[in-house]
Amino acid sequence: MLVRTIALSLLLASSTAWGASTATGATTPATPEALARDPRVVQALRLLDAWADTETVEKRLPGVSMAVVHDQQLLWSRGFGYAHLEPKVAAGADTMYSICSISKLFTSIAVMQQRDADKLDLDDPVAKHLPWFRIKAAEAGSPPVTVRGILTHSSGLPRESDFPYWTGPAYAFPPRDKVIERVGEQEMLYRSDRYYQYSNLGLSLAGEIAAATSGVPYPEYVRTHILDPIGLKDTETEHLDKHRGGRLASGYTAPRRDGSRERVPPYEVRGIAPAAGFTSTVEDLGRFASWQFRVLAGEGDKVLDADTLREMQRVQWMDPDWKTSRGLGFGLWRVGEQTFVGHGGYCPGYQSHLLLQPAAKVATVFMTNSNGIDSRAFAQTAYDIVAPAVKQAMESPAGAKPHDPALARYTGRYDNWLAGESWVIPWDDGLALIELPSSRPMAELIKLRPVGEHRFRSIRDDGSLGEEVRFELGADGTPVRVWRHSNYDERPGGDST
Repeated sequence: MLVRTIALSLLLASSTAWGASTATGATTPATPEALARDPRVVQALRLLDAWADTETVEKRLPGVSMAVVHDQQLLWSRGFGYAHLEPKVAAGADTMYSICSISKLFTSIAVMQQRDADKLDLDDPVAKHLPWFRIKAAEAGSPPVTVRGILTHSSGLPRESDFPYWTGPAYAFPPRDKVIERVGEQEMLYRSDRYYQYSNLGLSLAGEIAAATSGVPYPEYVRTHILDPIGLKDTETEHLDKHRGGRLASGYTAPRRDGSRERVPPYEVRGIAPAAGFTSTVEDLGRFASWQFRVLAGEGDKVLDADTLREMQRVQWMDPDWKTSRGLGFGLWRVGEQTFVGHGGYCPGYQSHLLLQPAAKVATVFMTNSNGIDSRAFAQTAYDIVAPAVKQAMESPAGAKPHDPALARYTGRYDNWLAGESWVIPWDDGLALIELPSSRPMAELIKLRPVGEHRFRSIRDDGSLGEEVRFELGADGTPVRVWRHSNYDERPGGDST
């Protein structure tokens, strides 16, 4: 991969405002550019850019796209690697991926719209709206499967419709009529409302309920009542042929034992589409996140009532082991003292994650055209890097220290022949060095203070100075090596003579 210089102009160019204005009294800067130009946010985005670039290479991922949103603005979006390995077509922020189970959020919104329109009740038996739904109970006297049960994955339904559609290379997802036909031959896994059991079958049924109560086919309903009103023009309810080989990234398997990945043949999700069929881009899911922040702020919305979205994002089911909690469609989890909502996606050749922290109004989006990774870790790390900087910029707009432009020449990537890479980025009134790859980039960031010509000292947690870090310059005055502990990392293409 070519050496990528992380320029300030590149980061600022991706900052975009969209949607409605923020509510009166909000602390968001007057213009979208204000937050994106805050040096604390800029340096965090540079770190994220370097981290994501290195992770893509280190994990041998074909392609990755990511985005970070604060409230109504896109702070950053980038692509790394390739949407198509043959021919080599670069992945970008506008690359489309299958978002797999993130589709469930749109299906759940459709059901809740029908609830708010008095077309159904969450405690209605599924059979009330789908007369063909007749499945064998796991035990006598089990309560019926309800709409609430399928939205919280506590229905007791089996995980899948009874077809081997996760088995390659065919990935033969069944058409809608086959799902309907086969469900009568299936058996409940548990008694209803007893355990958490994630179920693609359940959310496929949720899509059928929305269609039945509205009288509109599922794809048409979602397009006209959710996607178009929110402005998600790059989101589809199925893998469409018109995007294959173009904007829709080619999918690849998890790495084999020899490290290779195989291209996943094209497929359609068909009858399972309400649970796992959508395609989208990181920027469109960023718009989806911004829409949620607007709704939660009470700014008025015709798609969904604010109280309904809050209801969906509250804990509605807690597994008896207290390890798994679910909202209505949404996944919920805690990291430290913060509560996150969103959903991950996994299907043949693709993984994704949408993470929102409603109190901070920060969302991160991750997509890749491969399997075999922890997609939530990417989204969570992006949040961990950027959210603290956004918080500082919001709470103290005048407290930023501008970066010294004279230090810019030291920034970039330096390679270690044995261990990996060192990245140098502007940080506060000096620089910072991070060895990548890293699973905890913020914890392993080494802050540097200038102490002489081309010389810096690391800053310890107590504020005292530690090891010396020295940059060696080439004949043209450009840094070519960074020295630490009497050893050096070398800039790609550098020449010390």
